[in-house]
Amino acid sequence: MTAPAAPGPDHAHALAAERVRHALGPVTVVRSTPLSGGLYNSARLLELADGRHLILKTAPTVTTPALTHEQGLLGTEALFHRLAAATGARVPTVLHHQPAGPDTPAEWLLLSYLDGTTWDAARDRLTPADRAALRRGLGESLARVATVTGPAYGYPQPAAALTAPDWPSAFTAMLHAVLADATRFAVRLPAPTALLAGLPERHGHHLAPVRRPALVHFDAWEGNVVLTRAADDTWHLSGLIDGERAFFGDPLAELVGLDPLGTAEHDPDLMAGYRSVTPTLTLDTAARARLALYRIYLALIMRVESAPRAYEGSFATWLDTWSAERITEQLAVLDDLAG
Repeated sequence: MTAPAAPGPDHAHALAAERVRHALGPVTVVRSTPLSGGLYNSARLLELADGRHLILKTAPTVTTPALTHEQGLLGTEALFHRLAAATGARVPTVLHHQPAGPDTPAEWLLLSYLDGTTWDAARDRLTPADRAALRRGLGESLARVATVTGPAYGYPQPAAALTAPDWPSAFTAMLHAVLADATRFAVRLPAPTALLAGLPERHGHHLAPVRRPALVHFDAWEGNVVLTRAADDTWHLSGLIDGERAFFGDPLAELVGLDPLGTAEHDPDLMAGYRSVTPTLTLDTAARARLALYRIYLALIMRVESAPRAYEGSFATWLDTWSAERITEQLAVLDDLAG
């Protein structure tokens, strides 16, 4: 499976300029630079004649193979940024969102540009004190985001059809959807599908205590956190980007999205920042069981998406191994907690 050929630089620049004029009126785009790092949507950094810098994100066409929940992701991102901004969290400003339609084969989103560098790019320049302060700030920011309450549980875009009036039902639908995607794309799983599909029912008593559909970014790893460096060499959070994977659900799921390869709940600085806003956050048996369920869910997404996106080489090999080990590990955690 191969992706469709990307438009040439002249065409891409002209299209970007046309979209900016559609959103903002008679402005001039003097430079349009493609950005790397995204695995689903494409992004370009735009420089306007008046000195402003903007980000234009474009989704794949609606006919491109995708997972069930990957419907209207840029609409989700626009919603996330608007809701998160109202809490005081630093996020890009939404300038325009254009859904896919008869005259728009792929949805697009125009955002303000957050100046700085991503955390993962700056990692080697951070001191332990920098990292501790930044983790506290990130925990506080995400706790504020989680104060937003959605209208229902699950993914907000109607096209995905993955919402429900309670969290156990929504999470069951979300998990079953990615398992159905695995079957659709012939992805081999490291555990029987029936066993994985039955996890929400088996552990439903741990999901039931979630009584409010909180806004969850679910992808706030260091590549989606922007930092700036002050004149005194201290680092500060510039903002949170790429809210396209957001949903309404258990705020505890944010800890899983923070560090796909780690355990954020064991980070004292991050937890101190989070509890400065939400001091009632607890990590009892029910919470640990839910974290294990969400880790399995995220590992399944990462494993299954490799098929429609046609990952290859060492990254594909690593992802296959890591996701299998992660799912097996977290199933064991659930067994231990149940035992």
